[in-house]
Amino acid sequence: MKMTDTSKLSLAKYLDYSAGGVLAQAIWITVFAAATALGAQVEISHHPVPYTLQTFAVLLAGAFLGARNGAMSQLLYIAAGCLGAPVFAGGAFGIAKLLGPTGGYLAGFPVAAAVVGYLVQQRRNLLWHFLSMGLGLLIVFSFGTAHLYAFHMPDFSSAFSSGFLLFTWWDMLKLSAAAMIYHELSKRWPKVPK
Repeated sequence: MKMTDTSKLSLAKYLDYSAGGVLAQAIWITVFAAATALGAQVEISHHPVPYTLQTFAVLLAGAFLGARNGAMSQLLYIAAGCLGAPVFAGGAFGIAKLLGPTGGYLAGFPVAAAVVGYLVQQRRNLLWHFLSMGLGLLIVFSFGTAHLYAFHMPDFSSAFSSGFLLFTWWDMLKLSAAAMIYHELSKRWPKVPK
């Protein structure tokens, strides 16, 4: 049976990258969820929260996918881990991970991606991209620190020093790299389908 011209156009709409087809969006959401999972496996052990490359992927997901799809990529990442895929740091999985020391950081990923995705579209300069992604990191750290304090640390100063201050140098490197990568690539490739 031959496809009619109308059905060909309809299928093309879903596959068309430039038009933001549904299939193209789903692929990019999955790609950035997978990038976050890969970033989780680049781990330097540290108690109570390890150093990873996850936030690097979160920032780029928001920047390239925009607020909605950036957040969706991170929700997909978290859902995959909760459903049993070994995508969390150290190959961990399961819903219990959301209650552990890193649970607050994970909960902050979709919010951070959404905020970064919204902000980077407002202006096209490196300083703005850096500040937008910096706010994204602040969101992740705030969620993480609040969770540590609420469930794992006896006082806020311990939670703040263990969950926030300790990551400053490492995340400044990731923030700088993500801002520069996005700034350069966005000149030719400002966004993927939304």
